[in-house]
Amino acid sequence: MKIYRSLAEVPSDFGPSALTIGNFDGVHYGHRKILRRLVALAEEHGWKPSVLTFDPHPTCVVRPDRAPRLLTTPERRAELMREEAIEQVLILPFTREVAALTPQEFVDQILVARLAVRAVLVGENFRFGNRQTGNVVQLADFGRRLGFETETIPTVICRGRVVSSSGIREAILAGRVALAGRLLQHPYGLDGDVVKGHGVGARQTVPTLNLATRAEVVPARGVYLTRTADLDSSRAWNSISNVGYRPTFGASDVLSIETFLLDPFDDPTPRRIRVDFLCRVRDERQFESPEALKAQILRDVRCAHSYFRRVKAWLSRPLTRA
Repeated sequence: MKIYRSLAEVPSDFGPSALTIGNFDGVHYGHRKILRRLVALAEEHGWKPSVLTFDPHPTCVVRPDRAPRLLTTPERRAELMREEAIEQVLILPFTREVAALTPQEFVDQILVARLAVRAVLVGENFRFGNRQTGNVVQLADFGRRLGFETETIPTVICRGRVVSSSGIREAILAGRVALAGRLLQHPYGLDGDVVKGHGVGARQTVPTLNLATRAEVVPARGVYLTRTADLDSSRAWNSISNVGYRPTFGASDVLSIETFLLDPFDDPTPRRIRVDFLCRVRDERQFESPEALKAQILRDVRCAHSYFRRVKAWLSRPLTRA
């Protein structure tokens, strides 16, 4: 995949492109429907499947008081798009100059002149141009006059819910990480550095990896079954993680994310990890002593081992044919 971070970096052979446009925060199930259709259309015509996204989020520029906390960085979005066979991503800096472009200028100057679009695929609520005055009807009209196809992908419903970044954000903040994973079609994860903790856990309960993350959306306080990966190697472990303020040890005002690895652990200790949240086990609570907390952690660990055995058995079961 090729990633461009400004229009100045876009090569003259970017096109002919099949393009989708949006923020794609989380690259959720609805986004993936668009990406998969985009790739199929591009393959059919010999075009390059491409994405135009923005950094920062446009709301940060036009309505900073309403800017959402983001699920994914632009780099993580591109990584997830690569899974869907996207070949090119333009991460366009969203400035006041870009915000001021009329719908006609946005199409003429960016989509046609620089990205050589042959097809544009968007969601049915897509808006563009100054003050979001452009819509899918106008986009289709521009396409007929300027020589590109326009296709609108309907809103995706999963288990009776409209799939949206805002809905997924709410689910994560409420601790409903299993639901968020279904809507994303991948577990929600946090990346960051492994940092030293206070050392209390290693001495009095169980040793953990302490994650320092810059993520804007962190699951609600509680204990979760997780999967932890070393970002600098291929190592990965089943794990259990606590998000909270360590009330048993004299509650801190700093949120901590502590992960205990269930699988054998060999040196070196990872420097950077990703913790994927699979499901919630229980609330964080204060225990009367470190010993009582350790006993609960061991019960949580047994629960985790049982969960991962069931998952492994389910994934390895033979497929039946109708």
